[in-house]
Amino acid sequence: MQDDKTQETNQNSNAFPSPDELLKQFFMKHDLYTEQEKDRIQQAWNLLTEKTHDIKRSCGKPYYLHPMRVANILADNKLDADTIIAGILHPIHKFGITPEQILVQFGENVSKILITTNKIIELPMNSRTLHQSDAIRKMLFAMCDDARVILLTLSDRLDRIRNIEGLEPEKQRALAEAVIEIWAPLADRLGMQKEKNELEDLSLKYTNPAVFKQIQDIVSQSQDERASYLERAVNAIYKSSEKAGIHVSITSRAKHYYSIYQKMRKRNKEASELYDLFALRILCNTPAECYTLIGIVHGLWKPMDGRFKDYIAMPKSNGYQSLHTTVICEGKPLEIQTRTYEMHNLAEHGIASHWLYKKGTNRDLVEAEKLDIFNKLQQLRQTDLTDESTFNTLKNELLGDQIYVFTPKGDVRKLPSGATAIDFAYAIHSAIGEKIIAAKADGKIIPLSKPLQNTQIIEIITNPQAHPTQAQLKLVKTTKAHQKIHSWLTANDPTFSEHLTEKAVAELQAQSQPPEKHTTKRRPKAGAHPEIATAIKKDVLIQGDKNVLHSIAQCCHPQYPDIIVGYVTRSKGVTIHRADCLIYQRIPNKENKTVEVSWDN
Repeated sequence: MQDDKTQETNQNSNAFPSPDELLKQFFMKHDLYTEQEKDRIQQAWNLLTEKTHDIKRSCGKPYYLHPMRVANILADNKLDADTIIAGILHPIHKFGITPEQILVQFGENVSKILITTNKIIELPMNSRTLHQSDAIRKMLFAMCDDARVILLTLSDRLDRIRNIEGLEPEKQRALAEAVIEIWAPLADRLGMQKEKNELEDLSLKYTNPAVFKQIQDIVSQSQDERASYLERAVNAIYKSSEKAGIHVSITSRAKHYYSIYQKMRKRNKEASELYDLFALRILCNTPAECYTLIGIVHGLWKPMDGRFKDYIAMPKSNGYQSLHTTVICEGKPLEIQTRTYEMHNLAEHGIASHWLYKKGTNRDLVEAEKLDIFNKLQQLRQTDLTDESTFNTLKNELLGDQIYVFTPKGDVRKLPSGATAIDFAYAIHSAIGEKIIAAKADGKIIPLSKPLQNTQIIEIITNPQAHPTQAQLKLVKTTKAHQKIHSWLTANDPTFSEHLTEKAVAELQAQSQPPEKHTTKRRPKAGAHPEIATAIKKDVLIQGDKNVLHSIAQCCHPQYPDIIVGYVTRSKGVTIHRADCLIYQRIPNKENKTVEVSWDN
């Protein structure tokens, strides 16, 4: 079947390289493959061009140009011959070639890669709604089965957005939005930094062309102005590293446009107001040299506070490792990255580096199951995506950044950026998550709504009477916490999914007030005086201070030694509830107004 964007035409094709010339150029550029592999690649190319030789796309270009460009992208990442063959043949099903024919001629690996790749490519990925959840899940399944599928799919998307000019503006924007929403984050999660940067830049070009042009002009001007500035910085590092006996390679580069665009939004500034548009990258041989070089750099220039990041000791979830710092060089911020050549290879190619060729040998065999991303995806195979919020939680967990926090015993827990203490509690054990009432970060009480930060030590405070709440459901970021809370509320809370107004809370309070308590006289023992049984009275400390206006909640009447919580009200100061109080648990957004309280012992 013929692509609807193609048409047969008698247009002269002399303006484009012939199929034979393109294949010759491919092998000259990518001298990676054995003679036997070259023969298989040529067979695939001959099959494609035989079926598409006279077919042109609507823009007038030969149909076979796109598959060859995809093959070149894959070969730039030094992928194996099966992936190159799949890249060449990925549109062949449109021209009457069946999977069975591919299986017989090119083998099971190529056949499987093509079948799943075509399913993904044909899915409508330009929507951010629940209706695309099934498509997202199929894509994730494909990633679990063979990582080369997603590498091929990313290469196809990259070539399409590189050659987007022939599409109508609406289709350009739809493709660009799909790229920034799905494909660029996936490239990032797979560690393919080079592809991720280009996908983001090209997406920005078509979703916000005015900003893209502004940044492009500023960077072009700044590049000339700052050439001597960067050269002086590079020479200073070379000189100091040679004295230390460390051989390095240094490159300077302009930051990619989307990164600059994000800085503009974050700092609310124009591109012309940003100084740190350029960065240096230092490559060395060992991790120990990386740390020595950071010391050298900090000796040359003053580092900016809070801008040092150690991704060698704590790599990103996609395997990325490097040391990042920003220094004040000649009065201007300068970002410097330091990594080994091996780390750089992983940073550039990501998961694709596990399929790299070594000259004269077969490709390295790496178990994809050992990679964190695949463990995550395998766990998500059975995820129920019938709920919009569950789907969004899943997507954010997969595509978002990661943070690392510690238990009081020093165990590391990895969570998505924005995760709360509730997520942390469920990551330790579901029973702890269900009973959480408060949390400490580095020894200080924090609101349960507050996002956790990298390297914090988190301590969870629980109460046997506590249970999950609807407010908690809105706060969590991890799939596990969301599903556990959702299941508990569905089974145990008859008011689940109903938003309680302040009036409803007040009515519940009135209905739940117990009858007035009376002191009771105990029967005295023989010869003893009557005794009145009364509760032990203790003052309440509000964040350690007893001189704070507060009142005891009439709905639960907390008494020492009950575990208590404090809720800031508009007129009565802090209201003291028992931690397991049903009324308190149902107050909307209570985490934002909860303060630390305790009995004065």
